[in-house]
This record gives sequence, structure tokens and C-alpha cells, in this order.
Amino acid sequence: MQHAFRLGDAEHNVALSRSATAYRLHLKDGRELPTDLRTAADGRTWLTLGEQRVEVIIAVQGDDIFIHLDGEAHRLRYLHPLERLAAQSAGGADDIVRAPMPGSIVSVNVAEGEPVSKGQLLLVMESMKMETTISAPRDGVVQRIAHEKGQIFDRDAVLISLEPVVRQESDT
Repeated sequence: MQHAFRLGDAEHNVALSRSATAYRLHLKDGRELPTDLRTAADGRTWLTLGEQRVEVIIAVQGDDIFIHLDGEAHRLRYLHPLERLAAQSAGGADDIVRAPMPGSIVSVNVAEGEPVSKGQLLLVMESMKMETTISAPRDGVVQRIAHEKGQIFDRDAVLISLEPVVRQESDT
């Protein structure tokens, strides 16, 4: 199965498949590397790549994966296949605003067809009695609001879709 992650400004494609005991990492040169990630009885997590076994600390927050490995901290961002497809067809990952966790809508602060600016408050959601504000990831026009006040949704549900701002050229 193909997966993609962003590390810094670079996108990395990773191909994994199941093996009898764990997974296989498929390398670009055609080789396969036995791969495993396990938490030991003492609570420590170990990553095995081929013959190499290293201790790692992993924390996940939404699509962000924080990995502490060999004294260095790394932040990976999981790239959803559908968002990557949209980006390849002239859309962009920032066209879709997704729910970072399951919850319900407390308030919607914009309307369909309304232009918005990066950072502008779009809506407020509630999850486990905690309110979270959702802001515009970029300038755009609200194309679709997927949920109304009071509606519930799952993690990764589409909340709002944006389309690019159409700029008209001036007559000079």
C-alpha cells in the first residue's frame, strides 16, 4: 500500500505490505526491507528496519506524527490520498477543511459564496466538551459548508470546501 508523508518541504512516498510476521518496506531499487514497530512490555517502542533495531518515541496528533529518533525530533505529516489527487488535478489540500477530531458544530461564522482570508474564523466545533476554532487555511471563497449547527461528524469529515478567489484584471 502506498503512503505519502511530508517531512519539512519534501514529500516522501512509502510503499508497505504485510509479511507473515510484520511488514515489508519496498525500496525504490526494488529491494524489500523487513519492517516492524513494537512496544515492549516496559513501554519502550522499537523500530526494526532490516537488521537494525532502534528505540523511538512516537506521538500522533491528527495527521501529524512526531518521532524522536537518535536524539533528533522529526515531524511528519500524513498526506491523504484523496487530497493528493485533488492537488494533482489543480485543486489543493487547502481546498478542503477537515475535522481534526470527531465532534459537533457549535457555530458557523461564514456563508457559502463568502470570500474569506487566511486565518479567518470559519466555525467553532466541540469535542469532548472542549471548543475548537477552525480557521481558513488560505484566502478563498466558501464553496460548501458540509454541516450545520448541532450536527455531529467523525474525525477527517469534510467541514468546509474552499475555492480559489477569482481575481479580475484591471483595465489600464
